[in-house]
Amino acid sequence: MREISKQWLESASLDLENTQLIIENERLTGHVAFHSQQAIEKSLKALIEEVGGKVPRIHSLSKLLDLSSAFLNIEADEDIIISLDSLYIESRYPGEFGLLPEGKPTIKQAIIFYAFAQEVHGIVKHYLEKIK
Repeated sequence: MREISKQWLESASLDLENTQLIIENERLTGHVAFHSQQAIEKSLKALIEEVGGKVPRIHSLSKLLDLSSAFLNIEADEDIIISLDSLYIESRYPGEFGLLPEGKPTIKQAIIFYAFAQEVHGIVKHYLEKIK
């Protein structure tokens, strides 16, 4: 595996570790959503990087999943993708960090986002280790 792909995966792994530490804290559900989105984004960018594609400077999971689908089919619940894509990633103010359009995610939503991030990371990591 290329070094840059490893770095993308490691960064995604750190987002997942961070999320695991805060997943049960109701005050931090926005952070769980944000780090889950980041873990998925970085995992997909690792895949694109490894297969020789140009990693786009975008944050949209739906677009990254589309680009990745040429190499690996990842089943994704469209509602989860829409929710995670709606995060205000470019937030400049602490009150907006990791918020969905309807506000702070619930614990249930945070758990769903985290589980999906783990799944995507695992699928991508397994695939990349297999094609070395």
